[in-house]
Amino acid sequence: MTTALSVDTIDLHYGAAQALKGISITCQPGRITAVLGRNGVGKSSTLRAITGINHVSAGSITFGDGALKRTPPYKRARMGIGYVPQGREIFPLLTVKENLETGYAGLKRSERNIPEYIFELFPVLKSMLGRRGGDLSGGQQQQLAIGRALVTRPKVLVLDEPTEGIQPSIIKDIGRALQFLRDEKGMTILLVEQYLDFCREIADDIYVMDRGEIMHSGPASDLDLPGVRRHLMV
Repeated sequence: MTTALSVDTIDLHYGAAQALKGISITCQPGRITAVLGRNGVGKSSTLRAITGINHVSAGSITFGDGALKRTPPYKRARMGIGYVPQGREIFPLLTVKENLETGYAGLKRSERNIPEYIFELFPVLKSMLGRRGGDLSGGQQQQLAIGRALVTRPKVLVLDEPTEGIQPSIIKDIGRALQFLRDEKGMTILLVEQYLDFCREIADDIYVMDRGEIMHSGPASDLDLPGVRRHLMV
């Protein structure tokens, strides 16, 4: 089976501090992979390494058939890595439509449109196209951030804590959207998350991190194992 995204024994440092130690993660095509762990264990640093925001100090990251090496973030986006950052980072003064259109940057002119399925997944975006992004609720902003990433036509969608600070009804909407993207679009999805029930419901594969290292990997059903839960307890 072809691997969509492979992280092979990467280290990452912030100055003298080591954030990641020998991290290896494999994302198979058309599956949802979840990386879990407490705050500060290196989950977001892993995604920042994958998206090219931070350079690794050892190891390699392979996307499709090629190694990413020191490929900058904008080139990774053009290659098909879509990123939904923690905190959403939408543009508060731009309208919903303008926020979505920022996803055009890496696309050919002929592809510069908003796929209709985004509005089917998140109908609220269509009804608020003229509203400023900053006027949306946190949950609506999260849907906008996911929609913006989908405009880039990603092969792999990378999400950093998509349920953080979101009301339960929108968490369910986001879960259904990610399952649709996997099942109907064949998209590969990698998400960092702390919400165990969300991961148990939608993830195929899980990795559990602690102190910058992978402590466990396996199927999502492993979330019920006491040894796995121990690494997730505050």
